[in-house]
Amino acid sequence: MMVLTLFLTFAKLGLFTFGGGYAMIPLIQKEIIEVNGWLTMKEFVDIIAVAEMTPGPVAVNSATYVGYKLAGVCGAAAATAGVVFPSFVIVVMLATLFLKFKDAPAVRAVFAGLRPAVAALIASAAIALVKVSFVDMAGPIVAVLVLLGTLRLGLHPILAIVIAGVLGLILY
Repeated sequence: MMVLTLFLTFAKLGLFTFGGGYAMIPLIQKEIIEVNGWLTMKEFVDIIAVAEMTPGPVAVNSATYVGYKLAGVCGAAAATAGVVFPSFVIVVMLATLFLKFKDAPAVRAVFAGLRPAVAALIASAAIALVKVSFVDMAGPIVAVLVLLGTLRLGLHPILAIVIAGVLGLILY
């Protein structure tokens, strides 16, 4: 029964979320923590951190981890299939329509309306993660150093993650 619940929960997330993994984070958080009580906020933040460091989309990695934690390999497969399935079906159905109508004013207007909403969802996710990620003054310092390193020095994101991990080992 848990396997079916995982599939349906993540299919709902996959069906009603636009903007990719970052935009899904607040919805995943609500379903996993508040609605179903499957994880704590600390566990959720850890999942997002791991999902960021591993190859693949955040939503898929998160679904796989949650599914595995709750129901093993079958749960991981069900949650992953659930989060991917709606997008796959929708993309296949809409691909030809989009190519035909992408320059239509109504289509452009819809995308113009979706862009700010997606940006707001990403900002909301960032604020929620900041609230639980900074446990002491070292956290914001590491965050600022990584931000400056990537923006000012052109530090590659993978190197920034490795450096932050090393700093975490040293500081914590």
